[in-house]
Amino acid sequence: MTRLAVIPARGGSKRVPGKNVRNLRGKPLLAYTIEAALQSGLFHRVVVTTDAEEIAQVAAQWGAEVPFMRAPQLADDITPVSAATADALKRVDPTGDQYAFVCQLMPNCPLRTAADILASYDQLSNSGSAAQLSVVRYGWQNPWWAMSRQDNLTLEPLFPDALTERSQDLPELFCPTGAVWWARAEVLRRQGTFHVPGRTGWEISWQHGLDIDTEDDWAMAEVLAAGIQSA
Repeated sequence: MTRLAVIPARGGSKRVPGKNVRNLRGKPLLAYTIEAALQSGLFHRVVVTTDAEEIAQVAAQWGAEVPFMRAPQLADDITPVSAATADALKRVDPTGDQYAFVCQLMPNCPLRTAADILASYDQLSNSGSAAQLSVVRYGWQNPWWAMSRQDNLTLEPLFPDALTERSQDLPELFCPTGAVWWARAEVLRRQGTFHVPGRTGWEISWQHGLDIDTEDDWAMAEVLAAGIQSA
């Protein structure tokens, strides 16, 4: 049951420039994800798909493979990241007979660990699902009470019926995080996405599942990483 890890790391981040190679407490952001993948011992290959030479160099320095450069049309702001992962699978396994599972590990989730990857794979194996996303449980902000604000500043509830319910009486909701996504290789090859019918969710702590998309997220990651390193 061979497994492939794919780390999509394109250049050109706008909200956090140079994010994937920017240092987070002494090492490039990308390095955290490569280390977790290698330390898990699960993968036959750990492949970084990127369109940026600088990212490719950092990936190689930290032990990942960069067997090709990603095509520009798969590295824009519109194309779903799953498409880049599916492309990587087809490039490294053109005949479709090498890998049973593919794991997508986003480098903007640096605090996920090798133990997290192993635990997520254990649930996937036991569930038999075609695809599995990592998710975090919503915390102190209750998503059932979410509102949109109009141009005139009036508020419109997204779930009007939930406004009169006590928070403890409402179902738990979960938000996907890019920390650890799995798919059976033949499913990803055929569908080109992890969002397939029957996909399951593996819960990761919000600290380990943190997605860095803004400078505020980066500041939070700095604080959390400091706590992890000093523990």
